[in-house]
Formats: sequence, C-alpha cells, structure tokens
Amino acid sequence: MSKEKWIYYIIRIGTFPLGYLPYSWLHRIGKWLGWIGYYGMREYRKRALSNLALAKDLALSRKEILVFAKQSFQNLAINCLEYSKFAREKDLSRVITCENPEEAAHIYAQGKGIIFFCGHQSNWEVLFLNGTAHMKGLAIGKPIKNKWLYKWILSIRERNGGTIISPRNAVKEGLKALRRGTFLGIVGDQGMPNSGYSFPFLGRRAWTSPAPALLAYKTNSPIIFADTRRVQGRYQIHYSDPIWPDLSKPLEIEVIRMMDQTLTLLQKSVQRSPGEWLWQHNRWKQQTIHNLYKRFRHDCICLILPDEGFHALLPHLSTLKEIYALAFFFLLVPEKYRAIPLIEAEETIYYSKPEETLLDDLRFKLIFNFTNYKKIHKYYKRLSAFTVLNLEKIHELAKEHAKPHHDLSDTLKRALCKPGSIWQRE
Repeated sequence: MSKEKWIYYIIRIGTFPLGYLPYSWLHRIGKWLGWIGYYGMREYRKRALSNLALAKDLALSRKEILVFAKQSFQNLAINCLEYSKFAREKDLSRVITCENPEEAAHIYAQGKGIIFFCGHQSNWEVLFLNGTAHMKGLAIGKPIKNKWLYKWILSIRERNGGTIISPRNAVKEGLKALRRGTFLGIVGDQGMPNSGYSFPFLGRRAWTSPAPALLAYKTNSPIIFADTRRVQGRYQIHYSDPIWPDLSKPLEIEVIRMMDQTLTLLQKSVQRSPGEWLWQHNRWKQQTIHNLYKRFRHDCICLILPDEGFHALLPHLSTLKEIYALAFFFLLVPEKYRAIPLIEAEETIYYSKPEETLLDDLRFKLIFNFTNYKKIHKYYKRLSAFTVLNLEKIHELAKEHAKPHHDLSDTLKRALCKPGSIWQRE
C-alpha cells in the first residue's frame, strides 16, 4: 500500500468520529488545535504575523496582531474538522443560510451565468455547498498532492451536483459554464505576481488574477461577492449587489474597474473580521518563480546598513533593488548618514547605536544584516524573519559560482538567484 493511501486511511479513521459530534464541540476542539498549530507551525505563524503587520489599513497593535493570528489558526482548524461533519450531514441548510439569495436567483432564472467571488474567509467551502443546493455550478479548486484524500474532499464539495475544475482548465471551462447559464465559483485572494494586475489590498500592493473580470466581460455575466461569517456556530452568507460589465467600454478599463470594486468588497469584509481570514498564505507575494531561489522569495525585506563600510556598500544596494524589484524595502541606517541619498524604500529608520536596530517589528520576512552586531540574527528570527543573511553567509551561498573578480553585486546575484536568470554561468 502506498504512503499516500496510508495517510488517507489514518486521516479518515482519525476524523470519522468527528462526524457525529455537534458543531459546538467541533469548534471547541478546533480552537484548541488551532492554538497548538499557532505555536507548533513556526513558518506559518511567522507568515501570518508578518502579513497582519503589513496590512497598513488595519493599523493593528502588536497585541491585536497576535490575537488575530491565533484566531486565524483556530478558524483553519475548525474548517478541517468540519469536513467529516459535512460528509455525513444530510441537510446542511440548518447550519448554512444565505441572507439575500433573491437577486442571484433572479439572474440565474433568466439563464445567465454568475461569477461568485469570495476569499479564504470563515469556512469558504460552505459557499459552493450552499450555491449548488439551489443552482448548477462549477468552482475552481487546486488539487492536493494526496489523490486519495483529494478524492474524498471532492466527494464532499460535489455532493449537491456541482463540479470542481482545476486552475489549468479554469478559463476554458469557466467560459463554457457561464455561457450556458451555470455559476462559476472563484476563491480569488491568492497572490499572483505574474498576473499584471494589482490592487492596494488593505493598503499594500497585492497582485491578483484578473480572470473573474475577464470572464464576466467575455460572457456579459455579473460578479457577485459572497461574504461568509461564522455566527454562533452557524454560517451566514451575504451576497453583494451584482457587478455587471459595461460592454460599451474597452475590456482593459472594465477589467480594472470590476476587479477594483470586487476586491474593495473583500477588503471591507476582512476588515470587519480579520480573525476569520487565512493570513497564512502569501497574499502580498511580489516575487515570481523565475529568478530567486524559493527560500529567498519574500515580499518584505529589511536592510540593516553598517556604520563602518557604509560607503563601500552603497553601490550594491541598487543590485538588491534589481533582484527584488517589487519587494517592500525597509532600511535601517546609521544616524550620521541621514543626508546620504539611498534606494527607494517603504520606510527609512535611523539609529544611533547598534541596540536600536532591534525593532519590535513583525513585518520583516527577510533581513540583510550588513553590520557586525550579532544579536540581530537571533532577535529577528524570533519574530517573523524566515532568513537573516550577513556578508559571510552571502559569500558562502555564492561560493560554488564565485570567481576572484566578482564584486558584491555579482556575489549577491549568485547567492540569491538561479543560474540563467539575471546572471549567466562563466
């Protein structure tokens, strides 16, 4: 028996009794498991904390960031536990209700397709389950690696006759579905830096697929944002007013308008209940897969510049800007260099002594420490930094491709980026 099948059987046997527990019990267990997950899943915790700190429009205190991060883990744990419950629940209408289905039902009755757009909020599975109980529908879902487990999840998602399609076939199948009057469900809050479209989500540039608006324009279908909340152990869905394409205007203008309007609704929904959103995913992803090695592919970067050797380092800062063209840069600079022009950054913070470089700041995922102050490494690794690099480590990473004539800029490229990207093998 394959390892995947063993894992599937262990999960199914372990979660089978959960299907017989009341929702209130599942939610209590989920909160407890989420608390364990918050402390045990270190990398996901760091990402959640950094993302919450990066959400400028939320303007959260450190205490609020910690609270919402824990709630997000608890929400995710509850979602996982509910699969077994949904699998055996005969009538989900007692736990899932839509407050205002009339407008969507009217559009569907006219034979028109609808794009239901949502984010990873509350339990996002309930939207498709509720929708397919009343209409024919498709939804886009990325398969998980364990085919046995995914087959079981699909059986739950498709229990009301709906169909899940892979992202690879999304545009083709989505066009067909909308043209024959079927709804299409899209969970559209993933970071996609190669999409060409961005929106200032919660005050921070976020790259997003414009596919929902493109499909809406091509088929003259509306986008309806579906907001989900967990209220007293039950789920309430609220539909926005339809966002219709204006076919008298150019495609490129309408796509931006419709996406901006849709993401504004999602943004307001997250602001109302931050703890129910999935903060563990790379919403503000700025790097594509093409140049950087995966372990250095981060969105928020802090450069800590030294006192000694400051001027020698300056010419190479532009190389980091080239490597991380879209990243959010933060600079820590010695006070005496305040008048020196530097690379463009989100924020430049000046310090007078080494101890002032130890900021209580959860935003930074990657630190470049060009000083000799050793406390920086452990300090930021305890916060949200995945990686802290100093000059010694950078040279070590690049040594396989290093040549005697290489300067620091050449070394940075070879340490952080794949061969054949922005540098070539010699």
